[in-house]
Amino acid sequence: MSGLNGDVAPGWSPSSWKTKPMKQAVIYTDQVAVDKALNKLQNLPPIVTPTEIIKLRKSLRDVALGKAFLLQGGDCAELFDYCEQDAIESKIKLLLQMSLILIWGSNKPVVRIARMAGQYAKPRSSPTEMHNGVEIPSFRGDILNGYGPEDRELDPSRLVSAYFHSAATSNYIRAALSSGLADLHSPLDWDLGHVRDVNIKAQYQRIASSISESLKFMRTIGAGEKVKELETVDLYTSHEGLLLDYEQRLTRKLKHPAGRAALSEGSLEDGNISDDGKGWYNTSSHFIWVGDRTRQLDGAHIEYFRGVENPIGIKVGPSMQGPELIDLLNIVNPRKEIGKVTLITRYGEGKVEDLLPRHIEAVKASGHTVIWQCDPMHGNTRSTPTGVKTRQFGSIFSEASSALKIHQRMGTYLGGVHLELTGDAVTECVGGSEGLTDEDLSLNYTSYCDPRLNEKQAMELAFLFAGHIRDQGAK
Repeated sequence: MSGLNGDVAPGWSPSSWKTKPMKQAVIYTDQVAVDKALNKLQNLPPIVTPTEIIKLRKSLRDVALGKAFLLQGGDCAELFDYCEQDAIESKIKLLLQMSLILIWGSNKPVVRIARMAGQYAKPRSSPTEMHNGVEIPSFRGDILNGYGPEDRELDPSRLVSAYFHSAATSNYIRAALSSGLADLHSPLDWDLGHVRDVNIKAQYQRIASSISESLKFMRTIGAGEKVKELETVDLYTSHEGLLLDYEQRLTRKLKHPAGRAALSEGSLEDGNISDDGKGWYNTSSHFIWVGDRTRQLDGAHIEYFRGVENPIGIKVGPSMQGPELIDLLNIVNPRKEIGKVTLITRYGEGKVEDLLPRHIEAVKASGHTVIWQCDPMHGNTRSTPTGVKTRQFGSIFSEASSALKIHQRMGTYLGGVHLELTGDAVTECVGGSEGLTDEDLSLNYTSYCDPRLNEKQAMELAFLFAGHIRDQGAK
């Protein structure tokens, strides 16, 4: 299906989204400043490479086939201020620790994707809000404006700032991992000081000790060279592809790395990738997703997403109809490449039993092989009587465990979980072994958008879910 200039998406270009209706549009007052920022972005180097992107796609193919599990997590709205050593390391460590627990529970490799190094834009239900009786622009993420009421005007220079904060975060992630932060030969060297719950810490240490003993055994029997693969791990970056002007400038036509053709094996029109051996890669991040508010079939976001080589996610909420979901898959993945698309389901604990089976049946009948990923956060958000947004830990675990049972019942795979979390001791979600209540939310509520699991709750969720996977697998 070669199109213009050998592209696989006919009629597509990085700017073709501009011909479609746009949701969550950004309207600046200084177009000269906008053009200056976008021209700067156009000439800056890629943040990620095609080789990394295709390596992730190969891993996600295994997830779609039930051979691996996907853990994706990080901040709801990443701030420029989070681009500092301690904040980055705490999230890396938390995701790595959670992945060890999930490996123990699933007996499968875990693919790790962080909501980091670019999650600077947030969709909003209204472009304005009231503050002390005055209508001001809504906070739309650091890439567009600041959280303080005095910083709410849209600022084009933040587009370039977002690039450099993303690049710096990505650079430090690579440096930390290559320097042994994730060396599984000595997992107990990782700083566990932020895991204050004695029982959770002891559980993790038992699992880590078991891994250490296994590694010692491998060295003893002479599997030394293979063990070197455990001295680091892959950690990929992701964000919602919301601000298309930004994404367009970092979308580059680049040479396909070795192994790209193999991803089309078993799909429609095997091997027919492009006429010139190149493809369009979004180099701002390894993985991007389209939100529930911007997934219109004829909209600008779906038009953009259909043309990039990156693996992509689609948020699937209660309003999604089965036929619409299949139309979306056919648009963004017409060749039905396995694992190209991750469906991120977000229903709420009271709706998952009704809605998820319908969507599974529709996809099974379509011939698409997708990754089914449960987002148990967004459908379980509520407001306290004082208007503070929070989420109940029990509801989060309930939706995730229900999704696992439904997939097993229907002969499909729950391929992963998608969580909003932080490595800090925040008080934003209630419940869990810590017993946080609505009254505790004011102790350390720091999110500028949606509530996140703190490190203790995230670890506890990993242990509970891993145990649930293990128990279900034994049945």
